[in-house]
Order: sequence, then structure tokens, then C-alpha cells
Amino acid sequence: MPKFLLSILFLCLTSLVWGQESQQEKLEQRKAQILQEIRENESQLRSVKKKEKSAVTVVMLQANKIKLQEKLIKTTEKQAKILGNDMYINQVKINKLKKELEVLKEDYARMIVKSYKSRSEESRAMFLLSSENFLQAYKRAQYMKQYSSFRKMQGEEIKSKSLELQDYNGRLAIQKKEKQKIIAEREKERLALEKQKKEQLRLVNAIKKDKNKIMAAIRKKQSETKAIDRQIDRLIREAIAEANRKAAKDGTATGGSSSRIALTAEAKILADNFRANKGKLPWPVEKGFVSLGYGKQPHPVYPTLVINNSGVEITTDTGAYARSVFAGEVTNIMVLSPVNKAVMIQHGDCFTVYQNLSSVSVSKGDKVGIKQNLGKIRTNSEGKTVLKFTISQNATYNNPASWLYNM
Repeated sequence: MPKFLLSILFLCLTSLVWGQESQQEKLEQRKAQILQEIRENESQLRSVKKKEKSAVTVVMLQANKIKLQEKLIKTTEKQAKILGNDMYINQVKINKLKKELEVLKEDYARMIVKSYKSRSEESRAMFLLSSENFLQAYKRAQYMKQYSSFRKMQGEEIKSKSLELQDYNGRLAIQKKEKQKIIAEREKERLALEKQKKEQLRLVNAIKKDKNKIMAAIRKKQSETKAIDRQIDRLIREAIAEANRKAAKDGTATGGSSSRIALTAEAKILADNFRANKGKLPWPVEKGFVSLGYGKQPHPVYPTLVINNSGVEITTDTGAYARSVFAGEVTNIMVLSPVNKAVMIQHGDCFTVYQNLSSVSVSKGDKVGIKQNLGKIRTNSEGKTVLKFTISQNATYNNPASWLYNM
């Protein structure tokens, strides 16, 4: 292969390695986050089991732990794949260096033999004296000087290539150990997952005896949740109508409807900034894990029963506080039930709602900043502290996982 093609290949491979190193760092961060969520889930699970609370709660926490464990396995598999790619690239570099070193050594050996044959001072003198004129003698003297320099340069290049080869061999050895470690971790995670699934099956079979009672409780909770969703939906539409009335009166915006805000210049800037941070917004709690995801999903005990969630439920520590995910204005403080308060924040044409608060630390009309404390999250009779969080663009609910960082 021509030298220039080898150089291009080398540059491409080097760029790819840098990109993969960056991916490895991101995966390591994601892995650390998942492990933290698993630890928090386990803590909640131990707490609930210790207090001998609802068996359904235990099953749901166990189901969430299984999901987190599956995420961890997928992340580890991605790490192994990237590391395998890195190892392949380094092996290509090693093979290339070996070939280059082999060629250099062969050239150098031929040069040494040639130099040995004409090593005597007499031979060198005769080479100069046999010149036909002064110019030829000068050129021959320069050639001998350059030949000596070239021989020295090739010796240095062999030394440099040998050190580079040694370095890549060292890297490859480290990567092989790292891959073995990742494979061992993956196997450990797989065994843990199998154990958790068996435990989950045991728990599910144990509580199926109380099927009618549990199904009634689940349906009651779903009915309450739907009623709260309708209430929030009505309040969002009222906020949209109020914003449109104000904009029309001031003559600052047009084009609004019952389900769409007519944005003023200021509101448009806020809305654009909010959307620009999609996928990068902080979580609405300092720490915790998603115990119930967004959208339609089968119940962990009774798969035929479909749960529909308009947001995400995040389980956190007792005494934790909800925090704003972005700057905005508090448009409503809702009392959804005697023990469930909620805060609604407007971000241009988007709304975030923070439910299940026992106390609220902001008022309607307040301007809030990112990560600002909004209120204390309620801990229920089962010892669970759960925040329900929703995001809607105008009156349409969005999946918070696509907005929040690493959810």
C-alpha cells in the first residue's frame, strides 16, 4: 500500500480512537448514574420491606430495579463493543508499525553491509581521488556526508518506531485486561438480573392470591390519577387562554388558540431557550430514580392491566425537595387533594408541573430560576417519597425522558 494511503488510514483511525475515548467517558458517567439509581432503589426496597408495607409497592420497586439492571447491562455491552473497536484499531497500528520497522531494519542492514565493504579510509580516499574534476570530487564528498547522516537518521527512526510499537503493545495489554474486567462485570450483572427476576416472580405469585383487592386498589388509584390529569389539563388551557387574552389586549402577539399560546417577543425567547436545552435539563430532584415511566405500560403484577402515565414518577429520599428544571413563571399553585399540592411553571409555550408536594415554597406570579426550590415532596404511609413530574408543550404532554439529562 502506498505511503500516503497508509498515512490517511492512520489519521482516520486516530480520529476514530479519540471519538471512542469520548464515548467511553460518557458511558462510564451513564454507568455511574445507573448504579447510583440502583443503590437508591435498593435503599427504598429495604425500607419498604422492613416496614412490612404493601406487597404491590415491593413488586413495583423490584420491577424498576430489574429495568435499571437491564440498562446497566446494555451500557456495559456498549463499553465492551467500543473497547473491542479500540483494540482492533490499536492492532492495525501495531501491524503497520511492525511492517515499517521490518522494512527499516532490512534497509539499515543493507546499508551496514555496504558501509562495511567500503569502510577503509583508503577506499574512501580512492573514491574522492578518482574524480574527473573538482566539482565531481565535491559532489562525492557531499554524498559521503549525506550517506553518513542518512544512516544515523535511519538508526534513530528504528529506535523511535520500536518505542512506539512498545507503547501500542502496552496499551493493547491494558485494553485486554479492561475488556476481561467488563466481561466479568457483565456476567455478574446478568446473574444478578436472573436472581431479581426469580424474586420478582415469587413476589408476584405470592400476591396474586389477593387479586381482587389489589386490582380494585390499582383501578382506584388510576381513576384518581386521571381526575388529577383532567384538572391539570384544564388549568393549562386556562393559563393558555389567559396568556392569549393578555397578548391580544396589549397587541403584542397574535395567532393563539384554545390549545396554543400566542407568544410575545419575551415569551418566544424563553420558549426557544427552553427547547434549545431539550435533553439537557436537570432532574426535578437532586437525586432519585424513575419508579414509573411515561405513557402506557403493563402493570408489573397484572400485565393485562395497562397503566397510563402522563409524566414520570421519581422516587427520592424522605425530606427531599422539588426543584425547577428551567427558568420560568409560576402560573398556578394547585391543591389536588388534601395531601397533594402541585406547582405549575410556564416556560414560554411549555409547562412543567411538580405534583405530590406536602408544602410549597413559591407563589403564583413568582419568577423562578433553574434548580430553585419549589416545595417539599410528600412521603406516603408506605414510606415512599415520590414526585410526579410532567412536561407539556402548549396542551400536549411530552415524555420527560426526552427533555431531562440522562433519564
